[in-house]
Amino acid sequence: MLPTKRADGAEDSGDAAAKKARVGESAAEAGSEAMVAGEPVGGGSNGNGVAEIDEDLHSRQLAVYGRETMRLLFASNVLVSGLNGLGAETAKNLALAGVKSVTLHDVENVDMWDLSGNFFLSEDDIGKNRAAACVEKLQELNNAVLVSAVTEELTTEHLSKFQAVVFTNLSLDKAVEFNDYCRSHQPPIPFIKTEVCGLFGSVFCDFGPEFTVLDVDGEDPHTGIIASISNDNPAMVSCVDDERLEFQDGDLVVFTEVSGMTELNDGKPRKIVDARPFSFCIEEDTRNFGIYAKGGIVTQVKEPMILEFKSLRECIKEPGNFLLSDFSKYQRPPLLHFAFLALDNFRKKFGRFPVAGCDQDARKFVEFTASINEAAIDYKMDELDEKLLQHFASGSRAVLNPMAAMFGGIVGQEVVKACSGKFHPQYQFFYFDSLESLPTYALDPKDLKPLNSRYDAQISVFGSKLQKKMRDSNIFVVGSGALGCEFLKNFALMGVSCGRKGKLTITDDDVIEKSNLSRQFLFRDWNIGQAKSTVAATAASAINSSLHIDALQNRACPETEHVFNDAFWEGLDAVINALDNVNARMYMDMRCLYFQKPLLESGTLGPKCNTQMVIPHLTENYGASRDPPEKQAPMCTVHSFPHNIDHCLTWARSEFEGLLEKTPNEVNSFMSNPAEYAAAMRKAGDAQARELLERVRECLDKERCYKFEDCIAWARLKFEDYFSNRVKQLTFTFPEDAATSTGAPF
Repeated sequence: MLPTKRADGAEDSGDAAAKKARVGESAAEAGSEAMVAGEPVGGGSNGNGVAEIDEDLHSRQLAVYGRETMRLLFASNVLVSGLNGLGAETAKNLALAGVKSVTLHDVENVDMWDLSGNFFLSEDDIGKNRAAACVEKLQELNNAVLVSAVTEELTTEHLSKFQAVVFTNLSLDKAVEFNDYCRSHQPPIPFIKTEVCGLFGSVFCDFGPEFTVLDVDGEDPHTGIIASISNDNPAMVSCVDDERLEFQDGDLVVFTEVSGMTELNDGKPRKIVDARPFSFCIEEDTRNFGIYAKGGIVTQVKEPMILEFKSLRECIKEPGNFLLSDFSKYQRPPLLHFAFLALDNFRKKFGRFPVAGCDQDARKFVEFTASINEAAIDYKMDELDEKLLQHFASGSRAVLNPMAAMFGGIVGQEVVKACSGKFHPQYQFFYFDSLESLPTYALDPKDLKPLNSRYDAQISVFGSKLQKKMRDSNIFVVGSGALGCEFLKNFALMGVSCGRKGKLTITDDDVIEKSNLSRQFLFRDWNIGQAKSTVAATAASAINSSLHIDALQNRACPETEHVFNDAFWEGLDAVINALDNVNARMYMDMRCLYFQKPLLESGTLGPKCNTQMVIPHLTENYGASRDPPEKQAPMCTVHSFPHNIDHCLTWARSEFEGLLEKTPNEVNSFMSNPAEYAAAMRKAGDAQARELLERVRECLDKERCYKFEDCIAWARLKFEDYFSNRVKQLTFTFPEDAATSTGAPF
């Protein structure tokens, strides 16, 4: 789930027609033509041909990626080949992320099966080229991204124009050919091959023989405030003990502002050994250095990492270590590796996918897998799970929406890594399966047969019985932000609440802002200021007109229990949280616990996320476990000696609330009913009441502002108090040579 858009109206300036997406021409070519013509591509420009960053739109991305990463993204042309559900999800994420251009490629036409995976398509698109049918709707997500379609067969010459290429439906032979070309190209073109086959998915990444990761984890460098440094070999560095250090053995650090032992201020990175909670040693002989006097800051140095990727040709035979997502299935990836290779062999021989529920096709598929396993040397398995392979074969044609959404998110993020060097990329193969999602009862092959409906792909995996249950389900979604938009899209494609008995209720009391557009993809710029839930419901209904959805603008809280009453809760089948705060989550968890309803809980924070399934009588509920409370600095430290960013932020917030929230509220309370307020203060009769009364008197008397010039004078005097008078008082009370009772420097 990534972000969107740059300068408003950029599409309408100059020769807009020349810059608009065209079918049959790659966006990379269109962008080159526009630059040759002297027009900046990708929104506003700073005059040097570099796209400016719309901070209102990309504020969340800027906080996670940083400006340099965003600039690299804005200059990247990406190819997405294969516009099934997986290709559509990947392209959506890249458009929202704000790459320079996205070129869609497909030679196949839309059929009924595509409607359960690709949210850009509708019944009216059946028979059209899949890539061409997606261009217009993808362009709506971000007018600053050039979107185009290529509908002819791809050649290696096409690939040279891109900074990254993604293939979602490519034969192994062609993939090896394209991968070899991408590796030999200068500079190498990052290559990603990904597939979704029913409840199974794979991703393969090759970013070239030598790929530089500029920032492995995207976290801010760790820092520490120095308390002492020994003259020793190795030297021991001790830091102030109000916060644990996060350094690890092997980290490189630099020193600044050290008094006495000034030799360490040379900017040379030094390696940490023997890292401890409040101290560490460095590989440095300081016996001949000056004696440490005071001060100093130690900061982690993040060094680039070089990754040597192997080619697809090599990895097919020697896949190396697989990336694991479920350690209870640590033996599963080699089997899935063979299964995907067997599927390619099956399609090459028969020109089709195995038929759902067909025993003959399943047996043939198992034979293909067994022969590949026999030919393997280092990765040969003693025993093959034939039941799993039969499930794989039966559902292999289906690109299920939930799987496509998950893998589209993964692949989109890998493209961002490839184009920017930010975050450690996935190293070669990743396999995933969700067999646990199958019904617990045995599936009848007759139940898997297509019904010529938009849900045939799902029916081929889960059966028509479960599909009917999903269509008649009564669902409650709380929140329609980034996660809420994704959930609504998924439910519309899956057919959830699309039957005569089904109903989906969504509620959100928020309105759409510009910053939402970079990740809440159901909204457009013309929706700014409108209710989120209403716009999201309308957009979801456009994806599937059968969706029975009711949009509300009520906050889910004790005050709205007359809206979400007992009858409402008792009629629900499941609840999905898409919230952004813990208090609301706790309330929803409490209600689900009381009414014994399943709860799907999830959340995101930058590039991190979590999810929790709460099933009555089976799992623990959300409120059963709590995160440990965040460490808070003593208020005396915050107000008198703030020495790190957290202290400064806490101090600023405390002062802001006191000046511009608490004091005005007290004044308003007094002015609305002076007699009642005075009586309350007399009754309180403590030091806090006296302080509140003094604030009210100052605000209404000494500091009262009658005109704008008075406000400026008040602000100037506050500045003088905060940043001059208080500092002078502190340095007078605690001079530079002040010592503690033990004689140590204060």
